[in-house]
Amino acid sequence: EVQLVESGGGLVQPGESLRLSCAASGFTFSSYHMIWVRQAPGKGLEWISTINGGGSSTSYVDSAKDRFTISRDNAKNTLYLRMNSLKAEDTTVYYCAKCPKSGTWCDTDFDYWGQGTQVTVSS
Repeated sequence: EVQLVESGGGLVQPGESLRLSCAASGFTFSSYHMIWVRQAPGKGLEWISTINGGGSSTSYVDSAKDRFTISRDNAKNTLYLRMNSLKAEDTTVYYCAKCPKSGTWCDTDFDYWGQGTQVTVSS
């Protein structure tokens, strides 16, 4: 059974940083591209970033390129999202998700996702 469990969210002030984690199990983690997405209340899903199975290739939405860093530790079956210079508009729930096909890039067409972790940026 595929399981994705996010952690690391919380309340921070503008300009501060957070690192989100996503513990994966139930599949061969290193074989799949993984993504981070977020969804604000009343808004659609927003893709943030994708990383390939080996961790050597990444892509980002324009709003995250200079502030967020996606990474993974395949030995620990864990995906990360480092978020710097956080802004109020980054406040929402963040989800990690698994791309459906081994070795294939995806953005919002994922097949499994976690329960999410809340990030709140407020002074």
